[in-house]
Amino acid sequence: MEIEEGAPVDGEVEAPFPADIYAAEAMAADMDHWIVFDSRRTPRSEFDGWLESNRPSQVQRYGNKDRGLSSVGWICVLGPNHCPTGADVEGLQESWEKLLASSRPVNFQTVKELALNHGVLSGKWLMHLDSGFKLDHAWECVARAVQEGKVCSAKVSPYDPKGEDRQVICVYNKNFTDESDVVRLDSVIRATGVKCPLSYKPDVYTYLGIYRNNRFKLCPTIYESKFDLECVPRRSHIINKVTNLEVT
Repeated sequence: MEIEEGAPVDGEVEAPFPADIYAAEAMAADMDHWIVFDSRRTPRSEFDGWLESNRPSQVQRYGNKDRGLSSVGWICVLGPNHCPTGADVEGLQESWEKLLASSRPVNFQTVKELALNHGVLSGKWLMHLDSGFKLDHAWECVARAVQEGKVCSAKVSPYDPKGEDRQVICVYNKNFTDESDVVRLDSVIRATGVKCPLSYKPDVYTYLGIYRNNRFKLCPTIYESKFDLECVPRRSHIINKVTNLEVT
């Protein structure tokens, strides 16, 4: 019997796609303890001390048993106007399973349709930075914008000595289908002084486990922003990666 090239043989387990590994790691982080500053409840006077005590390059992803420190999934700031989205994530995932079982294609439009049907519309600009001073500074700039009510929420990954020497900052908005709001959030981030490249990912991809190098060959980020230091006035160049057109 001829065996299809690349197919698992009896007794072998098919190797997971890299995206499946990333999704599992993200789920584990979400389930671990979060360090949260909630601007709706915590006095503003405590914010500077909180920032200093929880610099992301110094907070360990897996804690320190000798010092009695537990694992930390994320460091997060909630803005004074933050409110839950009311997204139907469970319904989204059920509809996703039905989509996979059907003959319909899996592409941006079908995933967007699921997101609209279940109210899963939030998304985030991502910045990946090497651990250290620049990361801590960028996080402080973004966190202050959240605390001042310019952004609804943001989070940053803690330092993982077992992984890549890079950490990610996520800055959220409420509707990935509202291009003007996606652009507005980019301008708020840039106004804090952040100049590094940004990429924008809808939360629907996160909830469905769609990360880079996934089996559906979907790009999980739908916008890309690069800051032009030579342009007058200085501004971002934002590309819609679905249409490959620059956003104006």
